[in-house]
Amino acid sequence: MNKRPASLLAAIILACATPLYAQATRTWVSGVGSDANPCSRTAPCQTFAGAISKTATGGEINCLDPGGFGTVNITKAITIDCGHTHGSILAASTNGVIVNGAGIHVTLRGLAINGANTTTGNGVRILQAGSVTIDDVDIEHFGGTVTNGRGVTIETSTANVRVSILNSRLNHLNNSGVHSNPTGGNVILSMDNVQIENSANAGIQLRQLTTAVINRVSSTNSLLGSGITLELTTANATVSNSNFSNNAFGVFNGNGGNPILRLASSTITNNTTDGLRINTGQVISSGNNMIRGNAGNEVPSSTIGTQ
Repeated sequence: MNKRPASLLAAIILACATPLYAQATRTWVSGVGSDANPCSRTAPCQTFAGAISKTATGGEINCLDPGGFGTVNITKAITIDCGHTHGSILAASTNGVIVNGAGIHVTLRGLAINGANTTTGNGVRILQAGSVTIDDVDIEHFGGTVTNGRGVTIETSTANVRVSILNSRLNHLNNSGVHSNPTGGNVILSMDNVQIENSANAGIQLRQLTTAVINRVSSTNSLLGSGITLELTTANATVSNSNFSNNAFGVFNGNGGNPILRLASSTITNNTTDGLRINTGQVISSGNNMIRGNAGNEVPSSTIGTQ
């Protein structure tokens, strides 16, 4: 009997085996890629979901060219950055991005997330995290009610979860633009240079266990809701250089507890019900705001001078 050399047998086995790729620190996606590829620059993947399994913890996914790269469930520390091209997620009847990893640090940059006017899903849903940064992201056209139709929803249960939303735009949402309602622990939210338009509920809705610093935010055209709503005792916000106009309510404080909103250098005008609706809690003005031209109440709880 003829015996094949061991080297030939090894070569046959290697040729027939499915290739296995080590996780890379940086991976790539392309509109003409394939998830069977190793997600390298010369052999990119086609979807974020395909690339994330081949990206090392703490690594980064980049977009080589414009394309639709699909929804993604993030369970480890990672950056998705399409800042120099058009990285799109079409999230019809589902969530665009889910962040669900204990203590993980996630950055989303240069993305467009579109809900296609369907009634199930949110743009970015944060269930577990250490920190999440959303930078230069467009979120629009999410329908639905109750737990759907939000731009960014924060539903964590651990301490000191930090969420930053920067240089972003949220439009045409059938619920809230930004919704923070942790079930435990607390959320530290910062927003800067964010535009929110045409939300059916509040542009910004801060519930229990949330402390926010909000600067240069425009939250407008919520015809049935508010520019910003604070609810329950442990909701607090410091707002500066912002605009809450052309809503039903500019600021809505209520639904129990003692929420506190501190307001400086901001404009609240042309709201069709009240400029300031203070059912419970306090709206403390620094005395340098423009609160004029609203259909109802424009008087803060108190005014303190700047230092």
